[in-house]
Amino acid sequence: MAPKDDDKPVELMAETESKNTNGKKSKDGKKSKKGSKNKSDEIVDDENAMSEEDRELKERLETCVSTLINEGDEASVTTPIRLKALDVIVTELRSATSSMTSVPKPLKFLRPKLDVLKKYYVSIEGDLKGDKEMLFLRARMGDVLAVLAMTLGKHDERETLNFKLKAHLDYNLLTTLGDTAAASENNLGSWGHEFIRSLAGEVGQEYNSRVIAGSDPEEDEPFADLLGMVDVIVPFNVSHNAEAEAVDLLIEVQRLSKILELDSIDEGNYRRICMYLIKTADFMSDPDDYAEVLESAYQLFIKQNQYFDALRVALRTGNDEAIPSLLSQCDDKLMKKQMCLLLARQRVNHEVEDDDDEEELNELIGNEKLSEEFRKVAQDLDVMDPKTPEDIYKSHLAETGGFSRRRDAGGAVVDSARANLASTYVNAFVNAGFGTDKLMTPDNEWLYKNKDHGMMAASASLGLIQLWNVEEGLAQIDKFLYSSEEYVKAGAALAVGILSSGVRNDADPTLALLDEHINGDSHIMKCAACTGLGIAYAGSAREDVMELLLPIIEQENSAPTTMLEVSLAGLALGMIYVGKCDDTAGGTIVQRLMEASDEELDHSHAKFLCLGLGLLFLGRMEKAEAMIEALRTIEHKISKFAAIVLETCAYAGSGNVLKIQEMLHQCSEHLEEDAEHQMAAVVGISLITMGEEVGSEMALRAFEHLLHYCELPVKRAVPLALGMLNISNPDFSVIDQLSRMSHDPDAEISQNAILAMGLTSAGTNNSRVAGLLRQLSEFYSKEAGHVFCVRIAQAMLHMGKGLLTLNPIHSDRMITSGPALGGVLTLIYACFDLKSTLLDKTHYLLYYLTCAMNPRMLITVNEDLSWRPVNVRVGQAVETVGQAGKPKTITGFQTHTTPVLISSKERAELGTEEVLSVSSVLEGIVILKDNPDYEAPETSEK
Repeated sequence: MAPKDDDKPVELMAETESKNTNGKKSKDGKKSKKGSKNKSDEIVDDENAMSEEDRELKERLETCVSTLINEGDEASVTTPIRLKALDVIVTELRSATSSMTSVPKPLKFLRPKLDVLKKYYVSIEGDLKGDKEMLFLRARMGDVLAVLAMTLGKHDERETLNFKLKAHLDYNLLTTLGDTAAASENNLGSWGHEFIRSLAGEVGQEYNSRVIAGSDPEEDEPFADLLGMVDVIVPFNVSHNAEAEAVDLLIEVQRLSKILELDSIDEGNYRRICMYLIKTADFMSDPDDYAEVLESAYQLFIKQNQYFDALRVALRTGNDEAIPSLLSQCDDKLMKKQMCLLLARQRVNHEVEDDDDEEELNELIGNEKLSEEFRKVAQDLDVMDPKTPEDIYKSHLAETGGFSRRRDAGGAVVDSARANLASTYVNAFVNAGFGTDKLMTPDNEWLYKNKDHGMMAASASLGLIQLWNVEEGLAQIDKFLYSSEEYVKAGAALAVGILSSGVRNDADPTLALLDEHINGDSHIMKCAACTGLGIAYAGSAREDVMELLLPIIEQENSAPTTMLEVSLAGLALGMIYVGKCDDTAGGTIVQRLMEASDEELDHSHAKFLCLGLGLLFLGRMEKAEAMIEALRTIEHKISKFAAIVLETCAYAGSGNVLKIQEMLHQCSEHLEEDAEHQMAAVVGISLITMGEEVGSEMALRAFEHLLHYCELPVKRAVPLALGMLNISNPDFSVIDQLSRMSHDPDAEISQNAILAMGLTSAGTNNSRVAGLLRQLSEFYSKEAGHVFCVRIAQAMLHMGKGLLTLNPIHSDRMITSGPALGGVLTLIYACFDLKSTLLDKTHYLLYYLTCAMNPRMLITVNEDLSWRPVNVRVGQAVETVGQAGKPKTITGFQTHTTPVLISSKERAELGTEEVLSVSSVLEGIVILKDNPDYEAPETSEK
């Protein structure tokens, strides 16, 4: 505590311990003599060199102690005199200023007297109800001993807490006896923050020891005295900017709900508390604790009318039931619009009802304006001109001149169908959402440069080029739906699904057009229709779509094509009900897996049926336990694979350390064959740790070990896991490692590393990765499979001309989008067996990435959603949770005028005080309102 005004500052001299007794001179003997002359002619006593003031203080305290305990048994020493002596000690202790390097003087001088004081305290125990003065003396003495025990007591005995609890009881007794003046002395805060911090630590230890001893943590009675202390410490901490310590103590004593009862939480500190709670949730291993921490943050946001932030927490926990009540409670029209924009980004299929603006709000949730806004940004950044695949390959820059010259020179003839297929994907990904390109939109010529599945991919690419623009897109695709070529027709059906990914349209054209194909007889049409539905309705949990897919999953013909249809329908169902734990969908898939023959389960695509099941429980933790047990009963090697896929999906983004250990344990077995479950475990490690900084860094180190010590199947999955951890975030060290692995002699490791480079740099136009991929296209120029992988990686790198991202984590790295994560996982699982997926006939699974595509732009708009360009600072995000004061949230920033692009590790903040943002996070479309307190700076007239 700070000294009172009339206290003289205590002068500290260097403690030269027992200088005289040891007979050793200090090295700085001369200096210290000089110093003592300058001060005053002090005498060095037996123990330490003390100033006159220190000597006075020591004598005063010793006199007070001897008066207090009445060493001479004098009759004249009455209780009031003892109280006065104790008052002096209390005043000295409270006003002592401690330097950073030494103990406060009164504590030091009272150290030898601690045992004497304890002895005296014990002697006055007993019933003192009749003697208020003596009771008050004992209560105050308990306080003094608690403070002294903080530095001098034995750690294990928790003396500070014991003395304080006894004093607390005495003060309570004084209150019941009507002595309110004396009881008011029971003020913890007057002893300072350090005392309270020490006391809080001991409360936590005592609580845990009582629980271990058998007390029931659910009941308050066994902990009544401790909870009494907690009720005092927590409000004190909250009102003195120590919110993190208050939350920690409540978590320690398992009473976090008490935080909702505090009056001291206001608009000044609620955000710090809530952000700390949300960050703490990452470290909660128990699902109930995890839910309670986030629920507390959710309730605090609602109390402060911060419905947008409450919605972010609800989406984080997957609590979709809260959405209608949050929207109905919110009276602020602008905040409602901002909430709907967040729901649209998260791909939540919610219908607003009974609201004056329901039509506009539903339009926002349905992403109906997304295409228009995206194209406006492209115009603003001047990237509307369509790009050709050659613009991306830049083969003229290659050292040996690329394919064209080599072909003329009579080298190996490149698989032209494969090359054209690659160009189809590159063209689709690069021009995604722009509505024009140079291959597909001008005429049909390119379509017929492909064959069979290549034609299907080409006509489906129209959907990606017209992404989110349902009206225009359907007009272009329509003619192909009636083509005589089965594959063109299938591609058009898939294009309809891709086109309306994440966009809700009143006419619902996707369902209307795909309904007839899914029930038809054509195998390829069924596959395309299933995939189209999966992409179009990802995350919407629509029952009418499920009813179309269930019969396909349940079909049991023995035709060789059946399992492919079943798997694709299962994957689509998983995408549609992602994270919804739907019993019907889950039960159907598990039943199908149980009843399938070994031959069916050996099918290369059966793993997608397992992934579909995993996606149903994405991020839902313990809710998947029953399904995992059911999967373990299957008598086939896929049982292990399916159980791990389901478990890792269920704990996705949770950072659960125990689950990571389980997955590492799976990888420790040395298997050359039948090791697909190990590949799933490696990817599972990234899946569990993604979005949590500490876990992600530790996972990177674990992958190093896996590369050194494990067998080939595990090594093949490591590049995919690295890509998964850094989606659309081309971290230098990760790209470096993937670049090394892309030259691995094992074809599958190198192909996976190449695709992982594409995933890591997706939508960033990163020049370093572009250069590496160009070199790889040269290096592998005679390997058709590798070249195809390089082309797909280049397509991802330049996706949407650098305006799109695949990152499923958004809203300041707080929320994970289920459909986006599902889309990326589909690609990752396809890479487990490239020969039979992307390098064979089901390359159209690549289109599942559409679910993860989102513009990475920040647009600021007025209340009527018209553009309002303002200055914003964009820089590297800095972690500020739990830090004191108002630390900077970004570092190394640049100031831009909106619209502006934001990459995965960046954060934006407004660069002007003229406006306020309705959203607490500047991402996507942000509504601005004028700042009523803004005063324009006075400009001097020329």
